[in-house]
Amino acid sequence: MAREARCPSAARPRVPVVDADGITKVYAMGEIKVNALAGISLRIMPGEYATLMGASGSGKSTALSILGCLDRPTSGSYSLMGKPVEGMDDRELAGLRNKFLGFVFQTFNLLPRTSAVQNVELPLVYAGVKRADRREAAMAMLERVGLASRAFHRPNQLSGGERQRVAIARALVTDPALILADEPTGNLDSRTGQSILELFDELHDEGKTILMVTHDDGIARRGTRAIRISDGRIESDTSF
Repeated sequence: MAREARCPSAARPRVPVVDADGITKVYAMGEIKVNALAGISLRIMPGEYATLMGASGSGKSTALSILGCLDRPTSGSYSLMGKPVEGMDDRELAGLRNKFLGFVFQTFNLLPRTSAVQNVELPLVYAGVKRADRREAAMAMLERVGLASRAFHRPNQLSGGERQRVAIARALVTDPALILADEPTGNLDSRTGQSILELFDELHDEGKTILMVTHDDGIARRGTRAIRISDGRIESDTSF
């Protein structure tokens, strides 16, 4: 079911969260050049719940990596929350990611030897937040995703759905401008996946901006906008 876009918080400036223009990405494989992206232009405003769709090799994962400041485009311009990304060094990009972005991956990407609450604290450690304050914030986020009672369990003591909820809590703990989710239900059974999607619905209802990679048309229609990529180009961009 399509969902209505929510108005962003008045405290957050009304600038595009994502503003990409003519983004290309060329990979060199020996003497062969692969055009992963061939001039993508995309703008996402605060409060949108957008999905990025496409077949394997279409360029959607490359696009997500560039929009998440994990990779650099070959050409084109990109601003995140009004801040031009071109010319930033690796340290500046890391700071931008930690301040504005929250990541949720298909494989959870949790540290195996640390507790759930320590995993959630990690972005705050990088941000230099004091120990007591980051523990309080991490516990609040675990409470938000329904896992406060599992805060001191390690990932191998949690189910797949619980691990993904920890990953979502970690993504939320810095109050990011944008949540980037890469097939967040891909490693979950259908019932658990449904509960995770309902959590994303709730986050959108609260005003969060979301960009989710998915291959599922049903999941795409849960958002307010579905963007389809084919051969490194945007094939369609549909609002619901």
